[in-house]
Amino acid sequence: PTKEKGHRYFKTLVESYGGDMELAIKTFTRAYLACVTAVDECIGQVVDAIDDGPLCENTIIVLVSDHGWQMGQKDFLFKGAPWEEATRIPFIVRAPGVSKAGGVAEHPVSLIDLYPTLVDLCGLEGDTKKNEDGHDLDGFSVRPFLEEPQAQNWDGPDGALSTLKG
Repeated sequence: PTKEKGHRYFKTLVESYGGDMELAIKTFTRAYLACVTAVDECIGQVVDAIDDGPLCENTIIVLVSDHGWQMGQKDFLFKGAPWEEATRIPFIVRAPGVSKAGGVAEHPVSLIDLYPTLVDLCGLEGDTKKNEDGHDLDGFSVRPFLEEPQAQNWDGPDGALSTLKG
């Protein structure tokens, strides 16, 4: 199981540094953050290319990711931890004429809200069901948070659900 793997990875890392937990975690974290920095640089290059192009005013940029690693908290070093830190991900949307630069919404949303958001931002209409046996679209547009990050009124739930497969 993942939980056992996370504790095993932590133990193995610390042992590989002669039992020096501080050095082991510091070194691992430094490498992890170097990876994050490299990805950030690549994302910046893509955004710059869009901004320098002719379609920057009608190009929606979405950045999401899976959750990151638990970085030694609770002697755990892996993904899929059952703690709040492991359930948070980047959910960044830049929608020209809609979103505000630097806005941060504190309200929980979920990846299931991404598709309805894109449908809303693109002004798409029509049913998403293939036939009468289909199900209505799940999720809610996060447009209210793009327009006003501190908005309190939206059609979605007050929380987001996370599960662990175990």
